[in-house]
Amino acid sequence: MQWLTQVGLTNRYSVGDFSAFSSEEHFDVILNFVGVGNPAQAAAMGATIFDVTLQYDEMALNYARQRPDCRYIFLSSGAAYGSSFDTPADENTSAVIAINNLQPQDWYAVAKLHAECRHRSLADLPIVDIRVFNYFSHTQDMSARFFITDCLRAIRSSECLLVSPENIVRDYISPDDFYCLISSILGAPPANTALDCYTKGPVDKFTLLARLQENFGLSYGYRETPLIINATGVKNNYYSTNHRAEAFGYLPARDSLNNVLIEARLMLEDGITRPNVGKSGN
Repeated sequence: MQWLTQVGLTNRYSVGDFSAFSSEEHFDVILNFVGVGNPAQAAAMGATIFDVTLQYDEMALNYARQRPDCRYIFLSSGAAYGSSFDTPADENTSAVIAINNLQPQDWYAVAKLHAECRHRSLADLPIVDIRVFNYFSHTQDMSARFFITDCLRAIRSSECLLVSPENIVRDYISPDDFYCLISSILGAPPANTALDCYTKGPVDKFTLLARLQENFGLSYGYRETPLIINATGVKNNYYSTNHRAEAFGYLPARDSLNNVLIEARLMLEDGITRPNVGKSGN
């Protein structure tokens, strides 16, 4: 509610309490985006992420069982594949969980995987799990401990961002493309499946840092142990080449680099703007 007030959305529906949610009301679609908002929250929640995920998933599923014509879209995560991302995920990637050596950073991934398995077991219900790898919007919480928000806080405060010397690759979907993906799912025939989010192309850390420096004056340097929060495991190539969403009509508009630069400009528009934002990052 606080976020809705802050962004000033018009013509929006009123917000109801979860206790008022019942099968007596009619919904065409349920979008379950309840979950952890940033790595610090994931680390703080620990194993309670299982209870939170199950509670709200069961709420939606109970409704869907009584009204099987209602679509259900569940916000999953690329983390459901497990913690190994030496290479990007694809249509043949298996979920890998260290069942005999589970660690706290596994709780989030296992909770999402558990939900997806539950949804596939209900094959007659129109449930689509959307695996988000990286999402960036100018309206998101700037205090969240993601790599990209760390970059933007450093720009705003004119401080030097310290990063590790290892390169990583990420695929940042934008609000526009995420909306198009949701719309494509709802415009296609009902299905029970999981889809990976993707853009026209991912971006590596060094390219992103260089362009943020060029466009917004980011200052950065290297250290062996940067101060980051690793809540869901190390993922060097955290993105997917599984483009199954094409079959639903989804076509991303931009690549990751341009998504970040455009959203960063909107977030930083009250001061730091430089040329070249929005030009091709390919």
